[in-house]
Amino acid sequence: VLHQERRKSEEEVQEKIEYRDGKVEEVLTDGRRIITFRNGTKKEISADKRMTTISFFNGDVKKIMPDQRVIYYYADAQTTHTAYPDGLEVLRFPNNQIEKHYPDGTQEIVFPDHTVKCLYSDGFKETFFPDGTVVKVEKNGDKIVVFSNGQKEVHTAQFKRREYPDGTVKTVYCNGRQETKYSTGRVRIKDEGGNIILDKK
Repeated sequence: VLHQERRKSEEEVQEKIEYRDGKVEEVLTDGRRIITFRNGTKKEISADKRMTTISFFNGDVKKIMPDQRVIYYYADAQTTHTAYPDGLEVLRFPNNQIEKHYPDGTQEIVFPDHTVKCLYSDGFKETFFPDGTVVKVEKNGDKIVVFSNGQKEVHTAQFKRREYPDGTVKTVYCNGRQETKYSTGRVRIKDEGGNIILDKK
């Protein structure tokens, strides 16, 4: 009770100024200033003037922090956007998705299932899945998939290739031809119809 009484006395209005445009400014005994605009928006400035909180009439809240971070909460979208002084911007969505936008143009998206997707300014994309699978996509569309079991797939406009941990490599060309090179040295080639045209051991 004593704490509540003390807090109440600290928050007492020391001065109240009413402006012609309907704006009301209150100076509290603890040094804070609260400005209430006619549309219901409130602006609170800390006693040391290092932090400002603006509560908009639509429910949005903007905070300017002492370290110059700007945190904006969008009430309708339930999304928080934080802008850092170094240019980094972080968005947090209600489904726990987090997006980071770096000053160099790189974007990092962390999905609710912990999948991480990185989009680089040069067009290169990388996705890291929770099971350990990594997908890399070049600017030209070539894709490399590295699976957690050690297998690797390469997709280009000309072919799709799967490389196995034992050294076996299976390639399917865009014309349908298939080529399998086994770790033993054996080579098997099938034509577009699936007929074996070479099987060299």
